Amino acid sequence: MKLLKSLYITNRFFSACIGLVLLFVVFFILDFAPGPLKILFFLFLAIVFTDALLLFRTRKGMDGGRMVAEKLSNGDENKVTIYLESFYPFNISLRVFEEIPHQFQRRDVEFKLSVKPGEKKHLDYTLRPVKRGEYSFGAVNVLVASPLGLLRRRFRFDQDKMVPVYPSYIQMRKYELLAISQNLQNSGIKRIRKIGHNQEFELIKEYVMGDDFRTVNWKATARKSKLMVNQYQDERSQQVYSLIDKSRVMQMPFAEMSLLDYAINASLVISNIAIKKSDKAGLVTFQEKINTLLPASRKNNQMAVIQENLYRQKTAFLESDYSALYVGLRKALSQRSLLLLFTNFESVYALQRQLPYLISLANQHLLVVIFFENTELAKLIDEPSTDLRQVYHQAIAERLAFEKKLIVKELQKFGIHSILTSPQKLTINTINKYLELKARNLI
Repeated sequence: MKLLKSLYITNRFFSACIGLVLLFVVFFILDFAPGPLKILFFLFLAIVFTDALLLFRTRKGMDGGRMVAEKLSNGDENKVTIYLESFYPFNISLRVFEEIPHQFQRRDVEFKLSVKPGEKKHLDYTLRPVKRGEYSFGAVNVLVASPLGLLRRRFRFDQDKMVPVYPSYIQMRKYELLAISQNLQNSGIKRIRKIGHNQEFELIKEYVMGDDFRTVNWKATARKSKLMVNQYQDERSQQVYSLIDKSRVMQMPFAEMSLLDYAINASLVISNIAIKKSDKAGLVTFQEKINTLLPASRKNNQMAVIQENLYRQKTAFLESDYSALYVGLRKALSQRSLLLLFTNFESVYALQRQLPYLISLANQHLLVVIFFENTELAKLIDEPSTDLRQVYHQAIAERLAFEKKLIVKELQKFGIHSILTSPQKLTINTINKYLELKARNLI
């Protein structure tokens, strides 16, 4: 940093020297120039001096800065606001250059505007990070010009600000509010309306359109002289674990994000939903061995612990070892739990290599295997064919897409639940499956 500052001072010194040399040359030439040219030159110098006086006579001409969240949400549009306030007694024009983190590879965050005396301005833009980690903002550079417009004065605000990028807490909050307000079904997320049926009902309420006739309480109906139904309570305190495969099969990108980051975002959301539904949420990450094993809990700080663990996940995208996963879970989990396994299989052969361990897990727990559609194959299949080569490519693409459906059938043969989803629908489909399993009393 000291080196950069010294370079800036040196550059300014050389600029001043060059200016003095040019000024000396101009005066030398003017000695041989006619009188009117000398008058014009001194008039120009007077205007420049006036412009400089207008810009620099106000010691604190501008105030400003950057308003950004303490942490950014991965994969979401995050709002950033630049605020500016003018202390000049006249109208000024501004050019604002924002130094955003290098991870975005953008140099187009620039604004041009006019500001009246004492006026405050707010400039908004959005950033969409696609990787977790630390993002460093530079300075907010403001170039101020007076009505004369010959010179510009530079101001710099909020230099060197570091902001971490966490798994998508924006999605987490969105679905959390829906879960609290019981509006999941109204948002097209919950596929079935049926409330969980255990042996005890939570309350007796008046029948409304859509209630199950099988829950009618005839004794209460006779007493009230109107149709009354039992509302059954969900089974609670069940353990829900998100198992995240961090091997090379999760390295494939979609919309600039890896499948691993999509799985991490979905795990954060489903863990929060599970806790709001009075279940216990836990986390397991693995590749060649188990890297993280966070016991399921619904303590007040459990979501903060899960979020920190997900934020710190790193991987070398090695080959996954499902035998190590099975052994580790068998030792750690004594209670039957819901296991949401986020992974990816591209062929039936890849599944069959791991199938014995998946079957063993399914015998002890309720296992849901969640893997991804290849959206690029879907685009290729939908494109119209123009030549024989494209027909051949589409035939291969259809064969590979069919392999995914065969994987679903293969898992169903052994009673293993599965979700085949595109990355952008991963969170919604995972929530749907969780609510469906609770409604069917499988957990």
